[in-house]
Amino acid sequence: MSHALEILATHRRGPQVEANVLAACIDACLDCAQSCTACADASLAEPELEQLVACITLCLSCSDVCTSTSQALTRQTVFVLKLATAVVQACVEACRSCADECERHSHHHEHCRICAEVCRRCEQACNDVLAALT
Repeated sequence: MSHALEILATHRRGPQVEANVLAACIDACLDCAQSCTACADASLAEPELEQLVACITLCLSCSDVCTSTSQALTRQTVFVLKLATAVVQACVEACRSCADECERHSHHHEHCRICAEVCRRCEQACNDVLAALT
């Protein structure tokens, strides 16, 4: 259970973006970061490791970007619109790239199928935030 929406509501200045959209994106980013890390780890245990190197790398990069995005969006005291927009755009690209690569392996690896789905949800949540920022 996430407390993103609840904690954003307690902020003295309030969220700089519609709270439900912002909280959904923060939650999606955190879920994606965990899923990507788990997918990379599961890929490391697969026998055809060499074929999964790009997938592992993209998963780990996506996890890092999603974590950073969730943190940047959580900070509301000094909300810098240009920075938030750039970070969220980077997250959209990381999620799209990771999902595309995981989908290439999803017919053989269930963890890749799940990861791709989670990445697509995060990509959409980030696009929703971008729409709210404009």
